[in-house]
Amino acid sequence: MLTQSATLATNERIQALRASGVPVTHLAFGEAGLPVAPEIAAALAAAAGRNSYGPTAGLPELRAAAAGYFDRRGLPTAPGQVVAGPGSKPLLHALLSVLPGDVVLPRPSWVSYAAQASLLGKEVVWVPVPEGSGGVPDPALLGPALAAARARGLRPGVLVLTLPDNPTGALAGAGTIRAVCEIAAEHGLMVISDEIYRDLAHEPGSVLSPAEIIPERTVVTTGLSKATALGGWRLGVCRLPNAGLTAALIGVASEIWSNPSTPVQVAAAYVLAEPEPVRAFVAAGLGLHRAVVRAAYETVLAAGAGCPAPGGGFYLYPALEAARGHAGSAGDRGTAGRGTGLGGGQGGVDSAVDLAELLLTRYRIGVLPGSAFGDDPRGLRFRLATSLLYGDTDEQRWTALRSTDPARLPWIAEALARLGTAVAELTGKGHGDLR
Repeated sequence: MLTQSATLATNERIQALRASGVPVTHLAFGEAGLPVAPEIAAALAAAAGRNSYGPTAGLPELRAAAAGYFDRRGLPTAPGQVVAGPGSKPLLHALLSVLPGDVVLPRPSWVSYAAQASLLGKEVVWVPVPEGSGGVPDPALLGPALAAARARGLRPGVLVLTLPDNPTGALAGAGTIRAVCEIAAEHGLMVISDEIYRDLAHEPGSVLSPAEIIPERTVVTTGLSKATALGGWRLGVCRLPNAGLTAALIGVASEIWSNPSTPVQVAAAYVLAEPEPVRAFVAAGLGLHRAVVRAAYETVLAAGAGCPAPGGGFYLYPALEAARGHAGSAGDRGTAGRGTGLGGGQGGVDSAVDLAELLLTRYRIGVLPGSAFGDDPRGLRFRLATSLLYGDTDEQRWTALRSTDPARLPWIAEALARLGTAVAELTGKGHGDLR
């Protein structure tokens, strides 16, 4: 039986701990952590009276706005190539249900790709990512992995890429993407390019979409949850390469969600048309995400961790091999866990889960173990997200958005210092008082 998504389960656990008074530094959830732009809120409010069912693929104005959005990113798109859904996650699941074959994934990759493949009875072919990168399989290993999978009786049919990546925060280079696309075409794979973090690439214009290289076999997905921080509104869109796949996806959508929320679609059409207030909000958010995640990157490197350089979004993927065998004292575990629901594992750190649990129970820092993303369970790697450090109130979040040096804001600087102290102690680079 499939269990609750690791990201959602950990977020709920940490939120419950914080509600009970435990001061956990929340680095475990990829919510964008920004307030709602007032112009976007106004667009939603103005559409509140639109309570009728709409077209399954999405409102005409939304599909046209999404087509324009893709056009401006070098992907000429007709409105008829666009299908909207209640978030990019349902769209990804529906796409995997209509695309034939087993699923090829980079290792590590976002938690839901493999879970959705399992729900659909598909096997996963894991291929390691290139050293220091993420979001795409290593081109040198992809061809052999496909051949080996076929020799085992599997039918690789769909390759999922993430540009920029979740969980590593890295952005694959153009040469790597071209090489992967050439192999995908050679082996007859369809590509799903999850580009929900595209507008948060740290160097604007640095994302090369597979749809520019092999447009006839690439689906591009995106949504409102990251660049405009509207995850709870649940709206995603995808760009499809042919009419047959579009019709198949609409057929599945018609039996699952009928149509996305009409008022949210109206607001999404406003967002995807990218008027000046939206462009300004996205640019401010990008500046904030980039500044804070790079400060966190420098913090963990200085504390002795290995980590791929961030290229987009607000994630890091540190490696703490030096922490293997480390164990907090019974007193540490008791202080952190007494009466709070924080467990205290026995024995030394020997897995990604052990490491994440120690960070939570002893240091009160919430992260996700690398094994949640398909990584080797014994690898001492974890994903952290800096996006919930911006503040607990809208006032703090707006202050962070408008700051020229947000990493120095007291509530962000304190969290980064706590992270650095914990990593330094686990790598043997230092000790500190975390109280």
